[in-house]
Amino acid sequence: MVKIGNIEVGTFPLLLAPMEDVSDPPFRALCKEQGADVVYTEFISSEGLIRDAAKSIQKLDIYKKERPVGIQIFGAELDSMLRAIDIVEQSNPDIIDINYGCPVKKVVCKNAGSGILRDIPLMIKLTEEMVKRTKLPVTVKTRLGWDSDSIKIVEVAERLQDVGIQAISIHGRTRVQMYKGEADWRPIAEVKNNPRMHIPVFGNGDVDSPERAVEMRDKFGLDGAMIGRASIGNPWFFKEVKHFFETGTHMTPPTMEERVEAARRHLQMSIDWKGEKLGVLETRRHYTNYFKGIPHFKEYRQKMVTSDDAKDVFEAFDEVLEKFGDHQFA
Repeated sequence: MVKIGNIEVGTFPLLLAPMEDVSDPPFRALCKEQGADVVYTEFISSEGLIRDAAKSIQKLDIYKKERPVGIQIFGAELDSMLRAIDIVEQSNPDIIDINYGCPVKKVVCKNAGSGILRDIPLMIKLTEEMVKRTKLPVTVKTRLGWDSDSIKIVEVAERLQDVGIQAISIHGRTRVQMYKGEADWRPIAEVKNNPRMHIPVFGNGDVDSPERAVEMRDKFGLDGAMIGRASIGNPWFFKEVKHFFETGTHMTPPTMEERVEAARRHLQMSIDWKGEKLGVLETRRHYTNYFKGIPHFKEYRQKMVTSDDAKDVFEAFDEVLEKFGDHQFA
């Protein structure tokens, strides 16, 4: 049984990765229903929290049905990060996660996210002080290094463990790679195989099929998989992986009715949580995958991703179900 602190999370837990404008409460709820063992919030700016920025504060919303849930924060200023922890604790998450992996320029240029990989001593110092600040388990999500010439993830992971983190998730790319090329899981396995490591080591990057999850578990020996892009518009991915673990066979794909129902619930929960304008806008990225593999679907997809009116999108769902209700997915 894998544990984050004292929290049991399964024998090979599947974690929903923190993704901006994706891993919000509506989507986390759907993924949890479909087998995600741990879910994380979108990453939250420590500066935004301490300045009481509305969008950052809203991201602190967590619900009982999604536990265990981790709130992820990013930043590079010690005082801001410590004050952010105090604010985050008030939402009573199960885990506090520190983002040392985001490769986006606007984050990196402030030395936050994967930007801190250029200053490992600062990374260690920030983490140590944050661990001291809270009684909640602190975890870290990071990358292999800044670039191919500075990969020291075995040493870095050990030092982070030594200052008190309870688990580490590692994306198998450097910051310079962004999301290009293939993720390299070998250095993550080296972290896991370091005899001094005793905390869970989770792999992230390119877990896009049940077979890849099996490979991460059996060939690379990692403790769990963090799922990101493969889950967008496909909350069933977690259940598919677990079915494959148990049976060695692929689960029957969701029916059209199940896909439409999930998309409909997703949109309605998003509207209920963030209002119609943002709810409609921020669920658009999911529709291509919700309805992947349907021929002659372009006009319906266009309606879903261009309309600003929720009524039009719900109508498009109804039309899809009526026209493609008997569609068989491969």
